[in-house]
Amino acid sequence: MTDLKLLALDSEDLEVISAYMQDAIVRVEDLGFAKEDQRFALLTNRFAWEAEGGPANGRAADRKANGQRKRAALRFDKVLNAVPSGIELHARDGVLELLSVVFVPGTEPSGVVTLLFAGGGTVKLEVECLEARMHDLGATWAAKATPRHDLSENT
Repeated sequence: MTDLKLLALDSEDLEVISAYMQDAIVRVEDLGFAKEDQRFALLTNRFAWEAEGGPANGRAADRKANGQRKRAALRFDKVLNAVPSGIELHARDGVLELLSVVFVPGTEPSGVVTLLFAGGGTVKLEVECLEARMHDLGATWAAKATPRHDLSENT
């Protein structure tokens, strides 16, 4: 499987990155805000929804497989402030599951990027402008399970 390298400079681009990062596993200690550099980054083990032979492929034999995970980094530049909510930052070994990444524009080109995690935790990034990069960092390994979402709770 080819490593992904994606750049987001607008909301539509960020939706693509969000889709690839859905269900990424993040350790709390792998979240970081470098205020002087205006950069926020996270290291993840993302679920490779696009993998050939993975559960998203749809073939009966493939649906039995648990899919694959890849180490990936997600970085935001031009970050003025980062505000976590509902995340135990002192629990360095804590584990989060990234559900989505959304950009809400403010006075152009600024706005707020929200990283939404399972269980309701968020990180809100006040950005000068939207500039996000996602890239895979290496080999793939077999996932222990395929992420599942109960959509009936949201209806």
